[in-house]
Amino acid sequence: MKLTDAEYAYLRSELGDVDRANLDGRHQRLGSARAVAAEVLRERRAALVADPLAVSVQGIATVNNAENVRALERQITALQNEVDSYAIPVEIRRRKTR
Repeated sequence: MKLTDAEYAYLRSELGDVDRANLDGRHQRLGSARAVAAEVLRERRAALVADPLAVSVQGIATVNNAENVRALERQITALQNEVDSYAIPVEIRRRKTR
């Protein structure tokens, strides 16, 4: 089962620019766009946690990825709590002018 254009647009809004072929393969294996998004986000979080969260070169630079990990965790939690809004068409009506 291939991704629909609406599902692909949803995934791009959640994940940024991602290879569609990669997402199609995951979608066939997992069965839903939400599961694909969750898997990609968990992989990103795991990659950040695998390396030291903070690196400091005294007097030159400090890099701290702890907030990036927290942001990914918030995004994963929000993803688990949301409704499949991309799958429900919504009619947009203009308000009548007087």
